[in-house]
Amino acid sequence: MATRIPPEERQTNLVVALMATEVGLTKQQILDNISGYRQRAEAGARPDALEKMFERDKDELRALGVPVETIGDPTDPNDLREARYRIPKAEYDLPADVEFSAAELAVLTLAGSVWSAESSSADAQAGVRKIRALGIDGDEPIIGFAPRITTREAAFIPLQNAIESSRVVSFDYLKPGEQSPGRRQIEPLALLDYEARWHVYGIDIDADDERTFLLSRIVGEVTVTKRSFDAGLRDGAGERALAGLEAVAARNSALLEITPGTEASLRLGRRARSEVQGYRVPFVDMHILADELASYGPEVRVVEPAALRNAVVSRLQATAAAHPERGE
Repeated sequence: MATRIPPEERQTNLVVALMATEVGLTKQQILDNISGYRQRAEAGARPDALEKMFERDKDELRALGVPVETIGDPTDPNDLREARYRIPKAEYDLPADVEFSAAELAVLTLAGSVWSAESSSADAQAGVRKIRALGIDGDEPIIGFAPRITTREAAFIPLQNAIESSRVVSFDYLKPGEQSPGRRQIEPLALLDYEARWHVYGIDIDADDERTFLLSRIVGEVTVTKRSFDAGLRDGAGERALAGLEAVAARNSALLEITPGTEASLRLGRRARSEVQGYRVPFVDMHILADELASYGPEVRVVEPAALRNAVVSRLQATAAAHPERGE
């Protein structure tokens, strides 16, 4: 059985390959040679399914700001049957005048720890050889990097696999204020990171409507069933999910007083707007925001809404009660 390559690793492989070519790669060259597509092809995936996967990856990268360029026939730019794709390094590299302080470099080094310790894996080296066999010069130090990205929620990988294979999933989900979780069955359409937390967006089968679920509230294991759904439902799902969360955030906001120069000021200031009394911060989930605000302790005071203020106070009281020795 072919090794399953996670989508984020496949997309990273695509980025480094497209950065390593000046003339560009055709879609077929990409599908035949880049790790993530190649394994699917070798496992017998249909050509049209691979092409759709590439188109989704290309659209997602562009949405993230990666400048994937399409080069058509010079005599007929609208003819994309033999189009080539590349990422112009001049548009993707940092400007030459950008410099980092020692502290900033330390942070970048820490961030780099999520990458594999062995930056030149056998698969990466094979990719270099295959790209060079096409007559394209590759930058081996760049292509050698093989990222290994991890996620905290155990539900992430099974949901990701279910989305790719268009399979219905079921899981137990604990909503705020409820004593026990309820069973949910959904057709998962997209995973998205919003406000630094992972969500899964899909069609709740029992409710017969689209819903978004927070991965951290999934209890136990996610069951991927044998029931399939129309893969076309995934088209544009990420955009619909994001629009839905942003609409919720636009309807909900908290007025906060934040101590300047603190961690709370740094983190909350990125998504807040200044007002006469303090800062207005939009939010999607009051309970999640209450958890965050409580973690800042005296650095933040909730002016409104009262329900959020009470939720933060209750969390702080629970923390104090659990550590009575701190108050002595």
